[in-house]
Amino acid sequence: MSKTQANSKAPVTRNDFGQSGKFVRDNQKSLVFIAGAIVLMILLYLGYQKLYLAPREETANKQMYVAQDFWAKKEWDKAIKGDAGYPGFEKIIADYSNTKAANLAYYYLGIAYLNKGEFRKAVENLTNYRGSDSMVAAEALGSTGDAYVEMKDYDKAETYFKKAADKASNKFLSPFYLKKLGLVYEAEKQYKDASDTYKKLKSDYPESNEAQNIDAYIARVDAQL
Repeated sequence: MSKTQANSKAPVTRNDFGQSGKFVRDNQKSLVFIAGAIVLMILLYLGYQKLYLAPREETANKQMYVAQDFWAKKEWDKAIKGDAGYPGFEKIIADYSNTKAANLAYYYLGIAYLNKGEFRKAVENLTNYRGSDSMVAAEALGSTGDAYVEMKDYDKAETYFKKAADKASNKFLSPFYLKKLGLVYEAEKQYKDASDTYKKLKSDYPESNEAQNIDAYIARVDAQL
């Protein structure tokens, strides 16, 4: 065995631990300061969550229910701007940013603008919504696709319908958005992509409502190939 090999396997000695202990002793004040700063940051964060953010969240939720009622009744202008002293979704977002309520308000606001035909504003709000669930988040993505279709921006519509179908990952919304994706491909005369999408819908979601007449769509695009 060479000296190099022997040295590479030299055991850790007490001297090595002694050097480590010396480092701690020499830097004790700095380490205590750093540990104290970390504890302080944690306390500030918890205080922010409990004393500032939580009360704002509660207030925002209480104020938003009227706008939600207008939205459910399809009274879009009142849902957006508010009425009789009650804030609309725009004001909820402005006054209660960084809350879950404001985040959800982006979704409501985007759908309201979509129904009003203000598609650019719909996209701006729907893409600001941040959700991890498989239903509302998928609907936000799909509605963004709808807005892009209305603006005839089919490339972006494709992107969002794909995202919506993947995000939903269920037998209710996924085939719905796959069918919309196929229709966008047809509008762009991308018949092979349309055919593949319709066939995927049929194979992956055979019991869905969209699959019941999908053979006619497949035949239509296949005739163009």
